[in-house]
Amino acid sequence: MKIILRMIPALFTLVVLIVTGSSQGKKNMRIYISVDMEGIAGVVTADQLLPAGFEYERFRVFMTDEVNAAIEGARAAGATEFVISDSHGNSQNLLIDKLPKDVLLVRGSPRPLSMMEGIDNSFAGAMFIGYHASTNNKSGVRAHTMSSALLTNISIDGISVPEAGFNAAIAGQFGVPVIMITGDDVIIKEAQALLGNIEGAAVKRAIGFHSAESMTPEAARDLIRRKAQDAVSRIGDFKPYKVRTPVQLDISFKNYRPSELLSYLSIVERTDSHSIRFMAKDMVEAQKFLEFVTSYQPDLAP
Repeated sequence: MKIILRMIPALFTLVVLIVTGSSQGKKNMRIYISVDMEGIAGVVTADQLLPAGFEYERFRVFMTDEVNAAIEGARAAGATEFVISDSHGNSQNLLIDKLPKDVLLVRGSPRPLSMMEGIDNSFAGAMFIGYHASTNNKSGVRAHTMSSALLTNISIDGISVPEAGFNAAIAGQFGVPVIMITGDDVIIKEAQALLGNIEGAAVKRAIGFHSAESMTPEAARDLIRRKAQDAVSRIGDFKPYKVRTPVQLDISFKNYRPSELLSYLSIVERTDSHSIRFMAKDMVEAQKFLEFVTSYQPDLAP
């Protein structure tokens, strides 16, 4: 009896530690959300995607609403902290005053990690909202990879990847799994083939490069909210997408001059008339190189 009485304080302390540890784990569940625009419900042309488009301002609202739906679903499953990366065009699309007051928003460009700026090892998972298929996919609404004007392909270690794959590899370097993606049916299939059974919210069915059968914004939000909750509810099922190092980065251009000029650098190998290869020590270096290639202009100012 004396032994049991002596054990009670220790058992009480153990229970407190378990409960405290569990609550702290929930309290610190951080989710990273990278947001593009081509995969938002209803988007089919530049009229929705560019500031000059007659529907752009409306679709900024829909884009922001889809992010909020993902946040709501994730919160319902226990996530409490969010960093949002505005990753379309000039990276100034999301309506900051329409986001929850407790989230952080990354916006503007250029930035070292581009669509994944702000990612680190403190996040439990990453979500990709409004994503699209890769440039060499014969299907997909507004399909392209990183730059529709410059590039025809990006490969990591010989595997052609969409933006979702490239960004997932960046997250994977920090041990963060991608748990959900939204967009048209084509990118859902493309991402799941590469990343495994992540949650996918197909808010539209691709018909052509500039056409789709789309859900309404309200229906899309409902689907995204549900899929986000499902993703966070089974967050332990997902594994980070890791690539071996050093990383072989192959980039193909629409024109030959970029590959010619970049090959003047000793760190770059020209593999054919339109393509180059860069060996990066890791995905962070690969992304910084890609950001330079797609963003640098000699006359940049200020």
